[in-house]
Amino acid sequence: MTAVAPAGAPAEDGADVAPTFTEEHEELRTTLRRFLTDKAPSEAVRRSMESADGYDPVLWRRMADELGLLGLALPEEYGGFGGGPIELGLVLEELGRALLPSPYFATVALAGQALAVSGDETAKARWLPAIADGSLTGTLAPAEENGSWHVEDVTAEAVPGGSDGDGDGDDRAWRVSGTKMFVVDGHSADLVLLVARTGTGPRMFAVAGTAPGVTRTRLETLDPTRRLARIDLDGAPAQPVGPEAADATAYLRRVTDLAMVALAAEQAGGAQACLDAAVEYAKVRVQFGRPVGSFQAVKHKCADMLLKVEAARSAAYHAMSVAAGISEETTAPVSAAAGGTRALSTAAAVAAVCCADAYTHAAKENIQIHGGIGYTWEHDAHLHLKRAKSSEQLFGSPAMHRRRLAGLVGITAPEATKGR
Repeated sequence: MTAVAPAGAPAEDGADVAPTFTEEHEELRTTLRRFLTDKAPSEAVRRSMESADGYDPVLWRRMADELGLLGLALPEEYGGFGGGPIELGLVLEELGRALLPSPYFATVALAGQALAVSGDETAKARWLPAIADGSLTGTLAPAEENGSWHVEDVTAEAVPGGSDGDGDGDDRAWRVSGTKMFVVDGHSADLVLLVARTGTGPRMFAVAGTAPGVTRTRLETLDPTRRLARIDLDGAPAQPVGPEAADATAYLRRVTDLAMVALAAEQAGGAQACLDAAVEYAKVRVQFGRPVGSFQAVKHKCADMLLKVEAARSAAYHAMSVAAGISEETTAPVSAAAGGTRALSTAAAVAAVCCADAYTHAAKENIQIHGGIGYTWEHDAHLHLKRAKSSEQLFGSPAMHRRRLAGLVGITAPEATKGR
């Protein structure tokens, strides 16, 4: 599979950038949707979410070996296919539609992207090939007890010295202590990328999931299709990742923005799945001698869902394009570590707000249109609502992103939005 980045309208500030999908992109979407329909129907999703691993290891291997999904958005020199946020977003959109429980989001969208844009050749050479071939799972762990992904809120600490735990005598080794919360697939990830404070500022560190000093606890969460964990670190051996600058704040904020864009794409796919299910049911469910879809109230609900879903998809696609750094001179993706930081932050905040709101709205309306059956455990409607509500808070609430957006564009957030 070869990933080709789309051409787009160039704009230094990230405005008016939208992807133009190629035939290869459409083929990727079609192939993956067919694969998930065949291999990950509702019954398989429920088996996976209730299993000990939380996902299907056999399906994970097929995603890596047959479709090349794990290396799709990673650099070619490290075993990937050279794609970027556009290709990654298309995959996540389809995975969101299917509600597939898998380490893909944590491994590729979080850890993989963080490594790919780190500028750290040692770290990339060490871990990206294993991520690309599916032999290594990873995750990203910035948040702590308050759930904030803001670098300024990090309290975990790192001190130089010791060993990185693999016996190679790496003189870059540090030791990290602290607690990380709400870590996506943190209970099982082979590699944990976390943020900790040093004497000169916050930095990213890599810690092996089974390293001494690491205690992992699976959390009881609302969404059974995505597992979260608490990770306690007590002098755990770690290796710094990212820029060698004393303060890696700018790099860490870019990683956060890329994570938000990836989540937005997944939310857009989930919202579309809810809309499709609601419309299909409205066509076949008969009440008072006619399909319920013929009633004006149901038509209004579906129309409102469509508007929100289309707006969310537009916001997600725009953010994907800004993240990919599309330029006028070439159709190859520019490194997401270069270019307009402010443009990416703005696009990511817009996408976070639009996609979270649209997914939650569509999931609720889907249950309403289905009526009584929509409230049952046997129907998938509740799974989408739980995923929507969980994702809505994963990287901060929509209200928080609105306040951030207000600051980015130079206005003050209204008092009425604070605390919501």
